[in-house]
Amino acid sequence: MSEEASWFTEAHLPSGSSIGFRVTRKLDEVRTPFQHIEVYETTDWGNLMVIDGCVMLTSRDNFLYHEMMSHPALYTHTAPKKVVIIGGGDCGTLREVLKHREVEGVVQCDIDEQVTRLAERHFPELCESNGDPRATLMFDDGVALMAGMAPESVDLVIVDSTDPVGPAEGLFGAKFYESCIRALRPGGILVQQSESPLAHLDLIRTMRSYMRGAGFAATRTLPFPQPCYPTGWWSCTLARKGVTSFEFRERGAETKQFPTRYYNAAIHRAALATPEFMRSALGD
Repeated sequence: MSEEASWFTEAHLPSGSSIGFRVTRKLDEVRTPFQHIEVYETTDWGNLMVIDGCVMLTSRDNFLYHEMMSHPALYTHTAPKKVVIIGGGDCGTLREVLKHREVEGVVQCDIDEQVTRLAERHFPELCESNGDPRATLMFDDGVALMAGMAPESVDLVIVDSTDPVGPAEGLFGAKFYESCIRALRPGGILVQQSESPLAHLDLIRTMRSYMRGAGFAATRTLPFPQPCYPTGWWSCTLARKGVTSFEFRERGAETKQFPTRYYNAAIHRAALATPEFMRSALGD
């Protein structure tokens, strides 16, 4: 952070761009065995969490990411009861998943407990469902968790991870996807954050190739806006076990009994429309 200008700035070399937030003070800082976590107070974006110099979330726009990481997959599955979240330490995705009353249990496994403890302190609105009796919070290696998961024991796996470096690198590999498809029941869905379509199309292509190689019947990448991330445009990629369609329960989405700030049935339909440059690159 530049003390003179009082801005936190993240440079993103692959896209030749950067993003900055005007900050008033540093609220917290923790160095763990896994990463360096900082939390800042900003003038316009609420609180800002940074891990290893990369923006993770802000109070102002995190709802875009958390809603798109959860609701499209949950409404695509016919009856999601058992959910596993790998990563997700800020607990925003967990909160969105637990809005679905048909969900009977969620296991969230993040390797670094301090992410959750800092979120509880500085983003309490994201952690309001942590005490839900359906939620189990674990702090362990997500790759190992999925490798040891009982076959056909879960309906949905959400990989809410940091970028594919450091602790999260193994979550983007072929062996991890093989463990996920083994753990999923027929019709199950894997959804993973898949970076920016504008800057990381090669990564998305590789992810989808690994997913299909692991045995998933079909993949689909859904782009969505995310102002605090590189290029301001992000995505999640869905992979289905034994099903090739990405039709979703539109009536359920239209009549949902809980509040959202971005997601609705029309947004879901729009996200399924693949932009032309992605269509040609990914074969959709």
